[in-house]
Amino acid sequence: MSFHDRALLGGTALSRPRNRIFTRDAMATYDRATIDSTGVFLIGELERLDPTINAPLVAYTWSRDIDLREDVGIEDEQASFTNSTFAAVGGIQPNGKAWAGKDANAIAGLALDIGKTPQPLHLWAMELGWTLPELASAMRTGRPIETDKTEGMNLKNQMDIDEQVYVGDTLLGIPGLINSPLVNATNVTGGTWAAKIASGPTGPTGILADVNALINSAWAASGYKQAPTDLRLPPMQFGLLAAQIVSSAGSVSILQFLRINSISLSINGRELNIQPLKWLTGAGAGGADRMFAYTNDKKYLRFPLVPLQKTPLEYRSLYQMTTYYGRLGQVEFRYPETLAYADGI
Repeated sequence: MSFHDRALLGGTALSRPRNRIFTRDAMATYDRATIDSTGVFLIGELERLDPTINAPLVAYTWSRDIDLREDVGIEDEQASFTNSTFAAVGGIQPNGKAWAGKDANAIAGLALDIGKTPQPLHLWAMELGWTLPELASAMRTGRPIETDKTEGMNLKNQMDIDEQVYVGDTLLGIPGLINSPLVNATNVTGGTWAAKIASGPTGPTGILADVNALINSAWAASGYKQAPTDLRLPPMQFGLLAAQIVSSAGSVSILQFLRINSISLSINGRELNIQPLKWLTGAGAGGADRMFAYTNDKKYLRFPLVPLQKTPLEYRSLYQMTTYYGRLGQVEFRYPETLAYADGI
């Protein structure tokens, strides 16, 4: 008789705790939900259990798309930065050059204004705990529960950072990299990219025009100081461009065609860095798909982050507990004019 069959012989479950069942020989047995939470399973004689831990499928890319501000500490409540504004008048003409004569006794001066942008650093914490019997069972099965829980906590931390970087937090009213009100957002013309590709040979050039228009808008907004070096696309559009060639006689994909023909290559001297980003799907106005152009440089963008720390292991009765904690800031848009969004692709 199997363990499951014997467990069912314990009579009704109405008068028993839901997490365990009693057999007729008065021996207590735990149900499957109680046992396998610690990785302990009942294995048959002809069953081969693969001990590999298969964690949830999760993708996070924040470390690829933004640099960290590392001068913040756990003691800091806010992270701030400044932007300087200069004002200067000409000499004879207020809007002209600052000419001065050899005998001039009135020389134009320079005005300076330094504005500070403070942003809070939010405390992030998670407690991990297990009982000594759970720890003993995990040691017996070769599945260290403390290591598995730590990996799960790290995964949660990375997922939270990923969301904070890209879309911010609605509860705290914080924008992220792809939905900031400081960044100019436009709409592409002529339909979606899928429609442009289906329209015929002019599809790739129409898509290139959309990308160049986006780069141009950020370049012009920066006073032609900095053109975007990076482009992020929703995964669906990224895959579409990677799978389609420029023409029936061509040998390169539309994706590579954009990399080597966008104005970013001519301005910056390097190919446009195009990568997929899951958060851009439906991120535009009215749920439209959005593309995003920017320069991945800490001079223009940074994210304050205090790495995780932990408290000493604490013993409470049969429990061992520890707490991991750190701080998450919000994206610092030092020069938001160097970024640009385009919807409807």
